[in-house]
Amino acid sequence: MKRPKIRIGVTGLNAIDNPGPGVPVIRGLLEAKSFDAHIIGLAYESLEPGIYMHDLVNKTYQIPYPSAGADQLIDRLEYIQEKEHLDVIIPNFDAELYSFIKLSPRLKKMGIHTFLPTMEQFDERLKVNLPEFGEKYGIHVPKSEVIYQVNDHKKHMEKLGWPVVVKGKYYDAGIAYNADQLAGYFNKISAKWGLPIILQEFAHGTEYNVTGLGDGHGNTISAVPMRKQYITDKGKAWGGIAITDEKLLNLTRKFIKETKWRGAFELELMKNKKGQFYLLEINPRIPAWVYLAVGVGQNIPEAYVNLAMGKEVEAFETFESGKMFVRYSWDMIVNLSDFEKISTLGEL
Repeated sequence: MKRPKIRIGVTGLNAIDNPGPGVPVIRGLLEAKSFDAHIIGLAYESLEPGIYMHDLVNKTYQIPYPSAGADQLIDRLEYIQEKEHLDVIIPNFDAELYSFIKLSPRLKKMGIHTFLPTMEQFDERLKVNLPEFGEKYGIHVPKSEVIYQVNDHKKHMEKLGWPVVVKGKYYDAGIAYNADQLAGYFNKISAKWGLPIILQEFAHGTEYNVTGLGDGHGNTISAVPMRKQYITDKGKAWGGIAITDEKLLNLTRKFIKETKWRGAFELELMKNKKGQFYLLEINPRIPAWVYLAVGVGQNIPEAYVNLAMGKEVEAFETFESGKMFVRYSWDMIVNLSDFEKISTLGEL
């Protein structure tokens, strides 16, 4: 039987040293068995490498930065929809999710389906709210404090101790071992992402991540844990191995069941010497390493699209542990005319 063609808009095409999830999401979509994917890239900058990967992306449109607000975004999406007749959009950046969640009813009227967390779920797991989240759901979370001025850290260091993790409200983090390093991270991160800055107790141990998918009713559709094998200076996994850890999987199922999480997610955790997992962050979208989940038998992007389209999706029961991903980079040769088109016309 002929598979249906689904037209899917995907953001996060910046496959750089701190890669967006867009390109691995697209790879998963193109390997889907239940539909044929027609991919429309949605880019913020003209140098996002995914724009020029014509074997993966059929056409790309520039969209306004999240800081421009929801009104400008919906105007641009209305224009794109007139031309492309999208069925689904998969947003892949934390900073853009607020607008997409807010606009999801209007997108639905335009014929564009999404599968995103509710605004309450999105807000509850914010870094500034993570201690309250951990207390509410009985999950270990490192101590943290929010600061708006660099000298505010002084009243918290007895509680947090050195070193301390300095985090932006959306992205970026650094480990500060003294007040000078803390000030440096504070200024750098706040200049890029704004205030507040979160100071988090440094948790010693081994880093783990889990990517998965909840159906919005408390059921786990997918959960794949990964142990980081190689970490960049930005704290990003450049290599990792899929593992089976029942304690970690049970924690993930508990998170989905109790929050009734809707959509994709990534849990960032630290396992201490006693074997306890501490939740460091909850990212409310598909992570950049999602192709590992596809490679071990759980195609999260495919399941995401089917859930967005209102189809019944069976939960994945197993995956192949012991498989690794190793990220690499390569140079693409791109016609200058393509760069000029996306830069001047906003389309390619």
